[in-house]
Amino acid sequence: MRANIGTTSTPSPLDTPAPHAGPPRNGSGADTGSGTLRRTALTALAPMVWGTTYVVTTELLPPGHPMFAALLRALPAGLIALALTRTLPRGSWWGKAAVLGVLNIGLFLPLLFTAAERLPGGVAATLGAAQPMVVALLAVPVLRQRLSARRLGWALVGVLGVGLVVIGPAAALDAVGVAAGLGGAATMGLGVTLTKRWGRPEGVGPLALTGWQLTAGGLFLLPATFLFEGAAPAVDGRAALGYLWLGLIGGLLTYALWFQGIGRLPVTSVAVLGLLSPLVAAVLGALLLGQTLGPVQLLGFALALASIVAGQLPERRAAGRG
Repeated sequence: MRANIGTTSTPSPLDTPAPHAGPPRNGSGADTGSGTLRRTALTALAPMVWGTTYVVTTELLPPGHPMFAALLRALPAGLIALALTRTLPRGSWWGKAAVLGVLNIGLFLPLLFTAAERLPGGVAATLGAAQPMVVALLAVPVLRQRLSARRLGWALVGVLGVGLVVIGPAAALDAVGVAAGLGGAATMGLGVTLTKRWGRPEGVGPLALTGWQLTAGGLFLLPATFLFEGAAPAVDGRAALGYLWLGLIGGLLTYALWFQGIGRLPVTSVAVLGLLSPLVAAVLGALLLGQTLGPVQLLGFALALASIVAGQLPERRAAGRG
């Protein structure tokens, strides 16, 4: 099978209540110093785990059912989170949770799986790597931040680096796959920006917010999946293992870390961490699938890592820049 290389009771840190209803308008989080480093490292775990999506999708899951894969990644994990937290949205958060769930989960996941199935993984990953640029641009109208040429420039360097790592000479383009890759970057970019804009309600932890979004996205996917893909595919032991990994680890756990990071860190710093996903996928391809990383790929790694590090550095001027 072709492997695409690419591109989620005792209180826990994942369910720490939000200290306020929304994030600071300047895009900065509450953590400083070592707290910021720890928060960044925890948030980075999410895209690193997401880097396994490509090899899991192509090596374990039945092909031709991207929406079914997205549904099983979202809805069961969302219902588990609701059962654990026993917290439902209130007031305007019913609508906000629905919007975020559709953007971050309901639309993004099927677009991700579609791109992974229809494109060589390198092409899909490079398209997805455009997300930091989307966030940097959306932060201007949505978060009232000034446009940062530095962050845009480093985001472009990150896309270039990912492209060098994962696009091979045999890369082919498929119109539907390209549209899905670009659409996924756009919907997730908007979802991340609105997640930062709206923050979390008073007393609601990231695990509850994750449950709302996964459930909303899963309910959005439920009728669409059977409308567009028909009956569910046969699920053998390998596929069951893949779905469990994508739902519990790649969905519930990592999205809780991701949304908590968005609430505490500058949104553009979080977005650029997404470049870790295709880098991890490329490493897995080399380790598990016998693929090689030559000098060009290593140069791309260096550029992408430089972009990630630069994205964590604060702006020297204007606190409102992101």
